[in-house]
Amino acid sequence: MKISLITPAGKHSRNGNRTTAVRWARLLRQAGHRVRIATDYQGEAADAMIALHARHSAAAVRRYREQMRQGPLVVGLGGTDVNTYLKTERALTLGSMEMADALICLHDLIGPELPAAMRGKLHVVRQSAPPLAQPRQPSKRHFDVCVIGHLRAEKDPFRTALAARRLPAASRLRVHHLGGTHSADYAAQARAEMARNPRYLWRGAVPGGRVRREFGKTHAMVISSLQEGGANVVSEAVAAGVPIIASDISGNIGLLGPDYPGYYPVGDEAALAEMLLRAEMQPGFLPCLARHGGKLAPLFQPAHERAALAKIINAVSRPR
Repeated sequence: MKISLITPAGKHSRNGNRTTAVRWARLLRQAGHRVRIATDYQGEAADAMIALHARHSAAAVRRYREQMRQGPLVVGLGGTDVNTYLKTERALTLGSMEMADALICLHDLIGPELPAAMRGKLHVVRQSAPPLAQPRQPSKRHFDVCVIGHLRAEKDPFRTALAARRLPAASRLRVHHLGGTHSADYAAQARAEMARNPRYLWRGAVPGGRVRREFGKTHAMVISSLQEGGANVVSEAVAAGVPIIASDISGNIGLLGPDYPGYYPVGDEAALAEMLLRAEMQPGFLPCLARHGGKLAPLFQPAHERAALAKIINAVSRPR
């Protein structure tokens, strides 16, 4: 099939929507489809459309449906679709969902957040990542944790830095934060935090290969988000064998499971500091997190994601 894959993120963007679009295009091409990635739909011929983000791709979804009334249409739900825009811009967001033949979400706990009429066409597709090429070798001199994510309000980006301030002087912990920002205020805040907090190091925007190198040498990853639609960085960390410390939001629980032992109350740097100190000082804690992640790793394999996408495309392409 000739598939038009729409993402609101531009070609040179490093955000989650673009990363997902590029990976899905590769997996669909492996399954034999022809895929064109674009930021909008301009009426070009296509056998099917996959639109990432119900709200931000709403105009493209509408144009496609007006031109291709029976054309297969899949909408991938972003975290802000469910957590924000269904409340603040409901008509546009719900309109895209209603026009879709299938909806894709990225973790197990999205269903209850949707209107009941939408749940029957919802499919969970976990984002995938390959394992590291080399064994991990965490630093022996320092206890390094990484934060992978752009400096945005939804990411609660400085929570780990604030937690690190609370650690005793004897701690060897350092926080390596990899992620860019489009906000001068956030950049200034990150530089100010580095100036006052010697445990915090902001590395800025980096390519994917740099993230994978960080996974090879870090002791753990913290994902401190206030909301997520199913962060790919969780998949990447699981695939890399990196222990994860996560805020207890549905987007994290929906990927790691309710019995995962590495959650802390969202927004609570005191609780996060206690967990970081436990990770550094209690020998069995990080191996425990790694074992839980290892059990989940098969769910984040590329073959699993490719099969899930192919099944959805096949289902929506049947004569109706």
